[in-house]
This record gives sequence, structure tokens and C-alpha cells, in this order.
Amino acid sequence: MPPPPGAEHETLTTIFMKDLSKYRNIGIFAHVDAGKTTTSERILKLTGKIHKLGEVHDGESTMDFMEQEAERGITIQSAATSCFWKGYQFNIIDTPGHVDFTIEVYRSLKVLDGGIGVFCGSGGVEPQSETNWRYANDSEVSRIIYVNKLDRIGADFYRVVGQVKSILGAKPIVMVLPIGTESAFVGVVDLLTRKAHIWDESGQPENFKIEDVPADMVDKVEQYRAELIETAVEQDDDIMERFLEGQEPTIEEIKKCIRKGTINLSFFPTYCGSSFKNKGLQLVLDAVVDYLPNPTEVKPQPEVDLEGNETGKFAIVDASAPFRGLAFKIMDDKFGALTFTRIYSGTLKKGDTILNSFTGKSERVSRMVEMHANDRTEVDIAQAGDIVAIVGMKNVQTGHTLCDEKNPATLEPMVFPDPVISIAVAAKDKANAEKLANAIGKMVQEDPSFRVETDEETNEMILKGMGELHLDIKIDILKRTHKVEVVVGAPQVAYRETITKRIEDEYTHKKQSGGSGQFAKISYIIEPLEPGEGFVFESKVVGGNVPKEYIPAVEKGFKTSIHKGPLAGYPCLDFKVTLVDGGFHAVDSSALAFEIAAKAAYRQTMLKAGPQILEPIMKIDVFTPENHVGDVIGDLNRRRGMIKSQESGPTGVRIKAEAPLSAMFGYIGDLRTMTSGRGQFSMEFSHYFATPRNVSDEVIAKAKAREEALRK
Repeated sequence: MPPPPGAEHETLTTIFMKDLSKYRNIGIFAHVDAGKTTTSERILKLTGKIHKLGEVHDGESTMDFMEQEAERGITIQSAATSCFWKGYQFNIIDTPGHVDFTIEVYRSLKVLDGGIGVFCGSGGVEPQSETNWRYANDSEVSRIIYVNKLDRIGADFYRVVGQVKSILGAKPIVMVLPIGTESAFVGVVDLLTRKAHIWDESGQPENFKIEDVPADMVDKVEQYRAELIETAVEQDDDIMERFLEGQEPTIEEIKKCIRKGTINLSFFPTYCGSSFKNKGLQLVLDAVVDYLPNPTEVKPQPEVDLEGNETGKFAIVDASAPFRGLAFKIMDDKFGALTFTRIYSGTLKKGDTILNSFTGKSERVSRMVEMHANDRTEVDIAQAGDIVAIVGMKNVQTGHTLCDEKNPATLEPMVFPDPVISIAVAAKDKANAEKLANAIGKMVQEDPSFRVETDEETNEMILKGMGELHLDIKIDILKRTHKVEVVVGAPQVAYRETITKRIEDEYTHKKQSGGSGQFAKISYIIEPLEPGEGFVFESKVVGGNVPKEYIPAVEKGFKTSIHKGPLAGYPCLDFKVTLVDGGFHAVDSSALAFEIAAKAAYRQTMLKAGPQILEPIMKIDVFTPENHVGDVIGDLNRRRGMIKSQESGPTGVRIKAEAPLSAMFGYIGDLRTMTSGRGQFSMEFSHYFATPRNVSDEVIAKAKAREEALRK
């Protein structure tokens, strides 16, 4: 008797069913330079993945394997790797800290179940940490806090804990206390067990002793332990009741409460150490096991239909459910394109055919690998909770959902911000032109916040990105990784245009040429909308003065015109066209005639409607030593900046401001000069705003000069 349908699948699933409670999908995120990559390195060493430690400052770390990463000492791409600790599998995603790559952080957070937020013991909560923290809050990711670099001069664990409360508005629950400060930092006291973990100076993580709490710390340990228990027991009414009656909960009960509170984001267990000196990390790894959720304890991903509306179904973490995976990163390497995929439900086997719900095309899975930074292990089967890289997928981009052909669904689509800065690039010669096109195609697949357009008039290739550094690195990758020789133009700001007045107008298009002519008459209102509303078209024609079949042609005529504003040819935003009346000719009117009329009407009326140039305004966060504050504020004022707030900290002052992007080119160099190299800043796009008259005159003059040059 043949087995019932689906039995084969069932058997497979049963055989390979993994214990998901032993899984932790975690990310490590932090401000640039907080020691995130060094921390990842140490975790890999502790878990036995690598035997020689590579150092970031030597340009040899395992996770930063791109040349650009090794050289600049920053992580640009998220690298995924898996390792084991005390029988638990960790899938770790190392994310970039630099603001121009926050898109990588955002993407990674979408597929994580928990994270380790690394903060520098002396720098504390820095600008980028805030952005990352905000993203993690939006994605509802449980986190552990790890205060690193306690061996640094100026490091202060208690101050950073205070900043987590005041700047991030988060609730840390302190799990360990540091023994000694700065160069005298030797270890930590575990508050739960009341035991001191003390490392020697060999730099070997396994060389530590467990001792009693140092005599001078006993009172402090008891104080913080009491706070820890009070905070934890709030998570369980029974334990809390017993606690209030004077019965101290067991360590297991406290751990159970902390786990519950961490998963529901009530608080964040906080640890400290020095990754570079290999002190304190074991306790952080234990905390990942004890307090961060496994894939089944996280809210399942909602499924959406093609329009982006939730269907009410969820991708449940279950190996026997239909297959659902999210491609969260594309990486190209010498073996071909790797599509990093988080599997949310179902099972994926080598040789399966899966559907990309975004493109509607099916692809066969010929190879799957588990990654360790840039090495890989082949796997034949993967299931819900796993993170794998599929080799050789064709048309998959970041954010696409991969699913079961017979039972398709889309997971929540990822939204990427629009780029605000562009540069023109051209291949040096013909031989490089083809290489350039191929390289750009690969890079766009890898990074959705990086866009490419071809300027129809100049035929130049325009690269668009999130900031100066973002584009700078893209050019670097073109030259070095893809070996393409390019000529790079000056950075250009993505200006926009809009209107300020309501105008009622009409236009008649007439053309007589021998046989049948062209005729279309339209009466319309053009009026400004609120920022962010885009272009809206409405028809109020009654009585058939403009036949129904021609109205879409009028809309199309206006819609295709908005890409070129009346002042300087930048796209035009936030206005409404209402068609109110018109006229037609029984023989000479056509859809084309009405489309031409609408285009001419746009050119005629927009100039009357008080057009103005808009420019991108950036949110700026500057850190400066106290004695340079005056210089920094004066400089921001010169750049048309608006100072929003100032906040003094122990190591300097944070200034939050808004300034136009056009005034911020090359700012990092100027800031470093002003602050003797100690200043830092980050910026992200905030909104579009009208430019002052002198700036808009300049923008229009440049646009006219460009047009003149093209005519020649």
C-alpha cells in the first residue's frame, strides 16, 4: 500500500526536526568604534570557531573580510556566522555601526530574535547607538546591554548605565558590577551568584578564577542585587507575593523572571567587560542563552497580500508548515551570489523549487550553505529558525519573500528611505563601460538604499545614496572589488520643487494639418498640498465635456510632467490637479491630443503658481569636547543650521541640529580641524524645506548653465 500523500514530507520533517529552544538568532549592534567587531571576534574564539584572533586595528579580523572594511576599521556589510555555546547554536549577525549603513542594521534587525547592544565604557551612548536602539525598538527586538572597553581611560560603567536611562529612555537591569576601573579593571562580580570572576593578564579568556566578592564591594553588591531582584520579581505575581512576605526567590526563579521581562522588553540585562582583553564575555554568552528568546518565543511575522495589507495569517515557526523565508541580504563573492535567508516557517531542502512572491518567478535551490564570516559549510536541509545562504539565486533582492509554490504568501515588505545625495560616474573608456554596468547591477541587488539612474540628456550614470561616506565606499568597491576605472563627478543634492499658489487655468491644444487635426480643451485647478502628500489628480467634469475615455490621458499628461519642475527641472512634489471642464471635437479629439494638452498646461500654469525650490534638511548630531562648543555652533550657524538642543556629558557636549545637506559637504574634515580630531557627528535625512531666495537663485542658475552646456 502506497504511503498517504504528504507522508514522505512528514517523515523528512520528523527526522530533521531540530530543538528550536536551543537556537539563538542574535545581532550585535553599536556605534562605530564601540568594539562590536572585536566582540564578535572574541565570541567566535570562545565558542571555538577560530583559533588565531584577528584584530580590527591590524586589519585582520575574521568578520570584516572586505578590503574596504579592513582598511577603514569599520564594518560595512553584515556578516552572518554560526557557532555553539554550551550546546546552544548562535546565529550571529554582525551589523555596521556607521550611520550611512543603518539600512544594513535595519535589515538585520528584521530577521533577528534578540541582540547585544554594545556601548563604549568611555564614549557611552553615542549618536548612532540611539538610531540603532530606535530601530531595534521599532522591530521589537529583545536586547542585552554590554558595556565594553572598561579598561579604557575615562571608562565608567555606572555613568553609561545612567545614560541608557536618560538618553535611550530604557530600563537597564544591572547583572554584574566591574572590579577596578580603567587599567586596574580585572573582572566582574556576578550579582546573582555573589561571585567574583577575575581574569589574569594573559589575555586568554579561559584564564579566570572564581572568588568571593572583594571586601570593599560587599555593600555595593548587596544594594545592586536587591534592586535586581525587586525589578525582576515584578514579572511574576506568585514570586512577587512570596518576596514581599520576606521569602527570597531562588536563582532559577529570578532567572525565569528576568527572561520573561527581557523578552517582553520590560528591561535589558546589563553586563560589562573588555572584549579586547578578553574579560567578562563568558557571562554575556550565558546571558544570551538564559535571557534572549529562541525563534518560537518571538512574535511571528505577519503575512501580507500583494497590496501590503495584512491577511491575518502569520508565518508560524514550525518545520511542517508551508515554507516562508525572507531574503535579508545579498552578497556577491567568488562562488557566486549568496542570498542570506531567514527561514520563518517550513523546511527548505536542496533541489526544492521556491517562489519569489515579489517577482512571481520560481527558482530552484541548487545549493545551500551555513556561513562562518567568509567560509561556508554545505547543508542539504534547513528549517524554521535557521539562517542560511542560498547560492546562485537569480532575481532575488533584499526584502523579497521566498515561499512555497503551492501556498504562496508575502512577509511584511521592507521600506527603504529615498536617497538624498547623488554623484555622476562614467567609465574611463569603452573597455570599462561593460564592467561598470555589470558591477553596478550587482551592487544595486546587494544594497536597496543605493540607486542608479541614467541621465537621459547627458547619458551619465547617476549613483544615489544616503550620505557622502555611503557613495564614497561604493566608488571604492567599484574600483577595487570590481576593478572598474571610473571618473567621478562632484556630489549633487537631490533638490525638489513645489508650488505655493492656487491657480485656475485653461488650455486648448489645436493643430490642423491637412486631413484630421488634433483638438483638446481642458479647464483645471492646480493647488499646493501639504508636504509629503505627493501628486493627486481628480476629475470633476460633468456632462461629458471631456469624454470619460480621455480623462486618464489628461492624468497621464500631468503625471509624466512632474519629473521636471518649472524652475530648475527637479521633480515637483505635493500638488493637486483638478480637471473641472473642457471641450472636444467629434473627429479631431483623441487621447493623445488630451495628453499633449495636459503637458502644455503643466508648463503654462506651474510658472504662475508661485514655484519654489525645496532642499533636503538633515538631522545632525554632533559630539564635541567642551572647549570647542562655541566654534562648532558658530560653524553650524554659518551652514544655515538650526540648533535644537545641547547636552553636556562627562566627555563633552552633544549638539542636535538641523541643517541643509548642501551646506554639509566635507563637514567631517572641518569638524575634526575645529576640535583637534576629537569631534564626531552623524546625520540622517529629516524632511524637505523651502530654500532661501539666494540659494534657489544659485540652484536655478546652475541648472540653466547645465542645460546650456548640453545644447552645445
